[in-house]
Amino acid sequence: MPATKAQRSAAARKAAATRKRHATEREQHEQARPVERTSELSEEVLKSLEAGQRAAIDAVRKFVDTVDEALPAIGERPSRRQEIVDAAMEMADRLVHTQYDFLRRVVQSAGKTLSSEDEAKK
Repeated sequence: MPATKAQRSAAARKAAATRKRHATEREQHEQARPVERTSELSEEVLKSLEAGQRAAIDAVRKFVDTVDEALPAIGERPSRRQEIVDAAMEMADRLVHTQYDFLRRVVQSAGKTLSSEDEAKK
């Protein structure tokens, strides 16, 4: 049965709408890929930093235990042992702050990169 002009036009409109919908879905999917990858990368960086911080805490804990065994506390006054432990704690604190500064810079850089990519697409 031959299709009338009205039937063909309706079919053509429907096909065009479908193509447009698929194109829009493809664009959204392509835009989501960098965001998903950035999110995955951010999670990987955070996990890595957290593991580094835990390792630093464990290292300080083991160091303090070793110092306690090698140089037992004597009397009430601050000893050489306490100075060594305090220095180790300060070193660990600096390490953690350095990691946070690094993470902050990575996030700022990623934000600038993503915003410049968005502006370039416009």
